[in-house]
Amino acid sequence: MSLADNAIARIRELILSGALLPGAKLPSEQQLAAELGLSRNLMREAVKVLVMARVLEIRRGDGTYVTSLEPGLLLESLGSAVELLRGETLLEVTEVRRLFEPVATGLAAARISAAELGEVERHLDAMRAARDDVELLNKHDAAFHRAVVAATGNSTLTTLLEGISGRTVRARVWRGLVDDNVAARTLAEHESIYAALADGDAALAQAAALIHVSTTERWLREHLRKGGEIPSGVTDA
Repeated sequence: MSLADNAIARIRELILSGALLPGAKLPSEQQLAAELGLSRNLMREAVKVLVMARVLEIRRGDGTYVTSLEPGLLLESLGSAVELLRGETLLEVTEVRRLFEPVATGLAAARISAAELGEVERHLDAMRAARDDVELLNKHDAAFHRAVVAATGNSTLTTLLEGISGRTVRARVWRGLVDDNVAARTLAEHESIYAALADGDAALAQAAALIHVSTTERWLREHLRKGGEIPSGVTDA
């Protein structure tokens, strides 16, 4: 372990032990360096790394604080990393999604409120209306899945799935689905998910989501097999 890594680990230990709670202000750089037996340069370097990781935040003129440590904050960079993946490595991400999203959808079926179900239905209606507009399909498809997972009430799961589902180029998958004349089938899969959620049927919702994610995965694999490029960030439809 390098000296810098050791400095980072020492600060993390303070947080993990509860010596520094979420929202707590760190002692001055000089004081903390002395307490941990580190040089001020190493302390400064460690703080910079932890700021980038969203563990710490610097408030100008006030000091350095521990962040809220909420999942949405700590896992925020996951989506940015997924955006850079390509080819077979990106297909591994779709496998991860296949493991998580069906279970999350089943959980949502058991917990979803009337208001949350209405939000899912709103985006499904928008997808039907926008079947010839790839950009709008993309927008409401992402919102549909986000609303479903949010209904689990599990913020960590929500953040993880949002991170591995891509953000910027989903539309290119939809464009491919439209070109291959399978967009209607994909829309039908969303309708099956919604129907299971409306019935509160967790097993059926999980099965419907598994079929949907598997369809997207098969399309991506076939597209890659034919020599087509899978753009970075494409993990959802």
